[in-house]
Amino acid sequence: MKKKVASMLLVAAMAAGALSGCGKEPDAQTQGNGAGQPEMPEGKVINIYSWNSEFSQRLQDVYPEVEKTSKDGTVTTLKDGTEIHWITNPNQDGVYQQKLDEALLKQADAEADDKVDIFLSETDYVNKYTDAEADVAMPLVDLGIDPEKDLADQYDFTKVTASDVNGVQRASTWQCCPGLLVYRRDIAKEAFGTDDPVTIGEKVKDWDTMKETAKELKEKGYYTFSSYADTFRLYGNSIGQPWVSPGETTVVIDQKIMDWINDSKEWLDAGYFDKTVKGQFNDDWNKAMGSKSKVFAFLFPAWGIDFTLKKNWDGAEGEWAVTNPPQEYNWGGSYIHACTGTDNPQHVKDIILAMTANEENLAKISEKYSDYTNAKTNMKKAAENDKVYASKFLGGQNAFKYFTPVAEKVVIAPLSAYDQGCVELIQNAFSDYFQGQVEFAKAKENFETAIIERYPELTKVQWPE
Repeated sequence: MKKKVASMLLVAAMAAGALSGCGKEPDAQTQGNGAGQPEMPEGKVINIYSWNSEFSQRLQDVYPEVEKTSKDGTVTTLKDGTEIHWITNPNQDGVYQQKLDEALLKQADAEADDKVDIFLSETDYVNKYTDAEADVAMPLVDLGIDPEKDLADQYDFTKVTASDVNGVQRASTWQCCPGLLVYRRDIAKEAFGTDDPVTIGEKVKDWDTMKETAKELKEKGYYTFSSYADTFRLYGNSIGQPWVSPGETTVVIDQKIMDWINDSKEWLDAGYFDKTVKGQFNDDWNKAMGSKSKVFAFLFPAWGIDFTLKKNWDGAEGEWAVTNPPQEYNWGGSYIHACTGTDNPQHVKDIILAMTANEENLAKISEKYSDYTNAKTNMKKAAENDKVYASKFLGGQNAFKYFTPVAEKVVIAPLSAYDQGCVELIQNAFSDYFQGQVEFAKAKENFETAIIERYPELTKVQWPE
C-alpha cells in the first residue's frame, strides 16, 4: 500500500515510489506536543503551502500575532520574529498538488527552515492528504488540539471531511460552504412578475418544480442555468458510496451521477442550458454572469458569490438575490493541515486554533469577506443580524439567513482519494455526449480510459445496471 499512497501523492507529476519518509515518526521537534510533555524550541520559518492568497489575507487580518507582511505578500513576520513564508502555486492543471507533493516527499530530509509546516487542501482532494497510511497530515490530537472540545462548534460534516477512515481528524477549516441559488432580479421580475426570494424559492424548491420553472424561463427567452456543470455538485453531493472504496481499485459510478447525466442531456436538449457554455471557470461561463447574459441563476456557496459572481458582474449593485436551492449541497472548503515533521508544532497549533476555533476571529472573517464560517453559534447570530450582514451586492439581503438552514442539513458524500479526478473527468467525458459529438457508450468508454490514465493503479469502472 505504501506504493499506492506515493502514487496518489505524485499523481500530477511523478511516477509512484516509496514515501521517502513522509510516513516516518515525527522529528524530535515535533515530539512532545501531547499533554504533560515538554515543548521543544520552535523553528524560525513557518512554511505554508496554498494555491491563492485567501488564507494568507484572512490570517493577516485576524491573527493577533502578526507584526507585518512584505509588500509582495510572500513573507509575514510575527511578533516573536518568526517568519511565515507563503508558498503559492495555482490550482489549475494540478500544479499546486504537484509542487506540494514534491515537498512532502522531501519532508523527512529537509532542513528545518525548509520543512512544510502547514498546507491547505480542498474538499475535492482533502481525502488524499488525510489518508492515515500516507501520514502527511498530523492528527490534530498530536498537536494538543481536542476536536471534541476545541472544535465543538464546527459543523459536523466539515469534521468528517477532515478525518481519515478511522475517524481521526487531520485538518480543520474556517469555512463552511453550503450552497444557494443566486438569481438575477431583473429576469425574475420579467419572467415571474416578482423578485421576492420567498416566492422564487417556492419556484425552485425541488427538481420537479425547477423543471416547470425552467419551461417558463425558456418561454421568456432565458436559460435557467448556464451549463450542465452548474448542477453537478448537487447530484455529486448525494452519492451514497465513494467513487473508490478504501483498498479497492474499482471506480463505482453512483446512480446519482447517472441521474445527472440523464437530466443534463434532457435539460440541454430542452434549451434550459446555454449550449455555448461548456463547463465552468472558463471565458464563456464568466461571460454568462454578465449583464448581457440570458442566464437566470447560478448555484453558489458564499465564496462563489464573492470571488466569482461579483468579479464577473458588470451591472449595478443589487441586481442579484439569493434563495434556497432545489436541494441542499456543499461546494468547496479549504482545509488547514499540520504537516507531519513540522519543526513549529506550537505555532501551527496556535494558528489552527486562532483561524478555525476562535469565535471573535471567525466573526471578523464573516464581516469582512462574507465567508460563511465554520461556527454554528456565530452563523445563527449572523442569520438574525441584518444590520451587519446586509449585502449591497444582493440588494440588501442577508445571505446568511439562507445559508444557515442549508448548512444544518448538509450531509457530506463519502469521500475518496480519487474524487477530484473522477469529478473532473466524468464531466469532461460526458460534455461531448451532451453536445452530440459522441454517443453515450463512447462517452463511457472515454471516461474509463481517462480515469485509468490519470490513476494507473485503478483497474476498472463499474456502471449502474
